[in-house]
Amino acid sequence: MTSPIAPAAAPIDLDVMRSHASQVVVILKLLGNADRLLLLCQLALQERTVGDLEQLTGVTQPTLSQQLGILRREGVVATRREGKFIWYRLEDARILQLIQTMYGLYCPQ
Repeated sequence: MTSPIAPAAAPIDLDVMRSHASQVVVILKLLGNADRLLLLCQLALQERTVGDLEQLTGVTQPTLSQQLGILRREGVVATRREGKFIWYRLEDARILQLIQTMYGLYCPQ
């Protein structure tokens, strides 16, 4: 039986796996907070303002600002200003792929 992670013929390089494991742990910790996960799910659909995110997720200030700040510091989301509004977008394609996969697994239609 072959592993779904690596092809049977490919040797597993433990050093490479170890270096990537620390990156994955950071991402999983980011996704391990319900408020951040809800925010990322909305941002996976489209760019949103803070007001949009508050209304769509039910995450209120100051928690909303705190969680968005964490996501910005980690480089997962980026912002742009348009007039008095700050728009947030999902910046990391790997996170987008993870969110889409989790949505498919846990939010069937």
